[in-house]
Amino acid sequence: MNKFLLSVLAVLCLNVYVNAQSSFPFEVKVSGHGNKNIVFIPGLSCSGDVWNETLTRYNKDYTCYVLTFHGFAGAAPDDTASFKEWEDAVAGFIKEKKIEKPIIIGHSIGGGMALLLASDYPELVSKIIVVDALPCLAAIQNPNFDSNPHPDCSPFIKRFQSMTDEQFYKMQQQSMSSLMTDTVHLKDVIQWSVQSDRKTMAEIYCQFLNLDMRQTISSVQCPSLILLEAPFKEMSDAVTAQYKNIKDAQLVYATKGLHFIMYDDTTWYFEQLDKFLK
Repeated sequence: MNKFLLSVLAVLCLNVYVNAQSSFPFEVKVSGHGNKNIVFIPGLSCSGDVWNETLTRYNKDYTCYVLTFHGFAGAAPDDTASFKEWEDAVAGFIKEKKIEKPIIIGHSIGGGMALLLASDYPELVSKIIVVDALPCLAAIQNPNFDSNPHPDCSPFIKRFQSMTDEQFYKMQQQSMSSLMTDTVHLKDVIQWSVQSDRKTMAEIYCQFLNLDMRQTISSVQCPSLILLEAPFKEMSDAVTAQYKNIKDAQLVYATKGLHFIMYDDTTWYFEQLDKFLK
């Protein structure tokens, strides 16, 4: 085959790869060659690199797919962002790539997405691991919370976009410092957030705050491990009530630390994952 045809073929192959990737609202990194599969979903504004230590531990035995959503951590944003459409896209990715019965591991809103995936697509997943997320976050502070499936997110967007870079950085610095006790990874987490598209952050945050999955999770059929930050122990009755409709779930509270359990209580975190995955 001559050089011209080889060049044309190379361009065609590249276009197929780019088009396949661009059809999903996230970037994907794949590692490992195990017979079992794990899909990792990060939280709001986070890069898939939030899973680096977890990936190192498990990609010898699993094929791992690590997502970073468009608009987060420097990934180019799409025109609009929809939590539900992102969830459907993850399901579509699993189907298209023929990823057989993956384990879904999600942190924060990624944990919420794991719950929603297992509810809406129970045939696709084998297990889920939810790292510090609730079926209805807003109901913890407002027991009478009534979900709005089509919230007006414009106030959130306006607030985020109206800030100067310095104001936004200070807000994210304060916010992230209140979500983790670990200082080694704090700089990375702050940097991911300030590199994120503010409109995307505001839209997804607003939509997630208006999500109520307390009834939805009754459709989850797979085993579920729910890891919760230590402070949630103080409201364990309310947390347990939120998860009462899930059939096969273990609710376990971290021994220390805050929202980023994988950083704040690493040894405990891996002990829980090891037991559940085995």
